[in-house]
Order: sequence, then C-alpha cells, then structure tokens
Amino acid sequence: MTDTIESLFDDWNGALQTRDPDRVAALYADDAILLPTLSNQVRRDRTAIVNYFVGFLKKQPRGVLTQSNVRVFGEIAINSGLYVFTLTDGGVASEAPCRFTFVYRREGDGWKIIEHHSSQMPE
Repeated sequence: MTDTIESLFDDWNGALQTRDPDRVAALYADDAILLPTLSNQVRRDRTAIVNYFVGFLKKQPRGVLTQSNVRVFGEIAINSGLYVFTLTDGGVASEAPCRFTFVYRREGDGWKIIEHHSSQMPE
C-alpha cells in the first residue's frame, strides 16, 4: 500500500507538468483544503484551488520527493515528508526545498487529496 500512496505524488507531479490547473485540481476532493507553498491564503474549495494553480503553474514547477513517510488508516492515507521544487521565473530556474503533508481519502474513483500542506523550508 505504501507504494500506491507514494505513486499518488507522481500523479500529482505529472498533473503539474500538463500546466492545466483544472487537471491538478481534479486530484483534490470537493471538500479539500490546500495550504499552498507560495501563498498565505488557505484554499477551501475547488475554485480557490484552481485559482492557486493558475499562478503556480506559470512557474513551471517540477517536484522531486526526497523523503516520504506513508501511513494508512483504512480509507485515509497520509504522506508527509520533503520535496524539492524547481521553479522557473523570468527564464531563471531556482530550487525550493519544501516540506509537505498530503492527506488522501479513498473514494469511489480512487484516492483524492483532502488536505495538502506545503511550505518552504525555514532555513
């Protein structure tokens, strides 16, 4: 089960590569909460989540997991750890080491993100 939950990050990162905010947001449950990396605004519905990704995807994000800690509790799974994003702004690429927590709920059509927190490392 750990591999299945870890592969959900690959699905999410792959959706980022499409640069389609609706495709990324489709991975989130309708009642999902997003505490995003590059915004102080908590996103509490699909419209707000899409809105965040409209701006975030302009930075051409590409994530790499560096640490993953998966726990499964029946229909709920949590993956928390570290990832590094490569972001491009004005043609200049930079790396942003971040910590994350994805909380997933198994729904009829598979696992959906119900809570996602991502923040840059404080150092």
